[in-house]
Amino acid sequence: MYQYDKIDRQVVQARVDEFRDQVARRIDGQLTEDQFKPLRLMNGLYLQLHAYMLRVAIPYGTLSSDQLRALGRLAREYDRGYGHVTTRQNMQFNWIRLADMPDILQLLADHDMHGIQTSGNCIRNTTCDPFAGATSDEIEDPRVWCEIIRQWSTFHPEFSFLPRKFKIAVSAASSDRAAVQVHDIGLYLHRNEAGESGFRVLAGGGLGRTPYIGSVIRDFLPKEQLLGYLEAILRVYNLHGRRDNIYKARIKILVNALGEDEFRRQVEEEWTALLAEGPGGSVDLPEAERARIAAFFTGPSLVPDPDGQAHLDAASAEDGVLKRFVRNNLSAHKVEGYGIVTVSLKPVGSPPGDITSAQMSALADLADEYGCGEIRTTHEQNLVLPYIRLRDVPSLHGALVDIGLGTANAGQITDIIACPGLDYCNLANTRSIPLANRIQERFADPERGEIIGGLKIKISGCINACGHHHVGHIGILGVDKKGEEFYQVTLGGTADEQAAIGSIVGKGLSADEVVDAVDRVVETYLSIRSAAEESFIDVYRRVGDTPFKEALYAEA
Repeated sequence: MYQYDKIDRQVVQARVDEFRDQVARRIDGQLTEDQFKPLRLMNGLYLQLHAYMLRVAIPYGTLSSDQLRALGRLAREYDRGYGHVTTRQNMQFNWIRLADMPDILQLLADHDMHGIQTSGNCIRNTTCDPFAGATSDEIEDPRVWCEIIRQWSTFHPEFSFLPRKFKIAVSAASSDRAAVQVHDIGLYLHRNEAGESGFRVLAGGGLGRTPYIGSVIRDFLPKEQLLGYLEAILRVYNLHGRRDNIYKARIKILVNALGEDEFRRQVEEEWTALLAEGPGGSVDLPEAERARIAAFFTGPSLVPDPDGQAHLDAASAEDGVLKRFVRNNLSAHKVEGYGIVTVSLKPVGSPPGDITSAQMSALADLADEYGCGEIRTTHEQNLVLPYIRLRDVPSLHGALVDIGLGTANAGQITDIIACPGLDYCNLANTRSIPLANRIQERFADPERGEIIGGLKIKISGCINACGHHHVGHIGILGVDKKGEEFYQVTLGGTADEQAAIGSIVGKGLSADEVVDAVDRVVETYLSIRSAAEESFIDVYRRVGDTPFKEALYAEA
């Protein structure tokens, strides 16, 4: 993973010192809240329903064990003992005292972390495949380009006051685990007919009030020209993006208004002008700098273990719980005898995505012992250990069970994405966490979960869609009806390489009706699938929404 140098640390420390002074002036009354708000947001500090919330940046979801321990310390000493993994691969802390913020930022800075650009109308954390660098289905490690984008975009003067927040995601694998197509800019690394690797560039994706799948504006872009092309896109957006209406300010609205072809034409025109400014474009990255950054992502030296799979198979044959964990939470690795372990943060009855300070410290120790000291966050609000020997999986699993992180439900119906909702957020209409817990409880039987298979439920407490409900196989959106909490259901959404926006199937359901309605939809799926291997989304695409809609409202 990338290591900070002297300049990185100077920049972050200067921000800490600056904010310490700003906080002191706010507490003394020298700054009003209106004056202080843009300053705190520049450091990832929000004011929510009950307290300040701090969002810590985790670039492309990669953490060292020492950084995870520092986050555990933050939770223990300055919050209420836990953190929350977000759908942007960051971590949030919901009970922050303003007076503590300078010391918190210093703690983060001491471990090469910060909250910069986790808020505001700027380029936010660039997200990535959490399996990057370890999976066998990628052509190269996309985190190199995420880091290049991070360094290029941080404090970029032209993009510090965009019409609205801006999100970029990068993947280099055949399986999209980064929801690339629902980002302002989505980047897929792939090979052209000549075998050269470059980017397929999408623009105008996004969720929220008006969800869109991104449009392909260039099928193949040479890698060395990425920054120039990104700058061209952002210049067009900066020039034409709406600043008079927050609901129409995202680039997806601009792409839709101009049309895909006209937006592409303007980007290409701007890019051509940039290229004319100098050889290779005035903002394109020198090869020496790309190589310098890439050197940080060579990964650990893993010795193949041909007997590892047999060792794990023997252990799994004698332990049904381990066997389920292997089936659901272990993924293929590019090195023989290794696997990628997903650590579920979705035990039944707990807020999805939450992890306690004690669990953070213990998981950091396990990452050191078994996983080369590296941890990843995911946009599905889980964690990943990317470098685990297969023969160590039984011991690791036992240790995860001991600390409450051994739930074997990754990708299953209880692995629910949910925003914090009305329990914390002042924008929310409804509660998301209690509903997620009630659905988990209904489907808590692991045997039933295995029968259902991969089915993704995603819950948002308001139209801002922080829970990604639009791309859930079953999406649930909280809406307010005259002071009562109701939930609108969408069906057929996906965030993978076949991304689709789910369809609204009817009227909202009361909080008391939702769980039974979801249960009926699931039972309908089980009754009409052609084989045990046919997934919910495949059945939905085959038969349409009619049988599911009938089930949803059968007793409503």
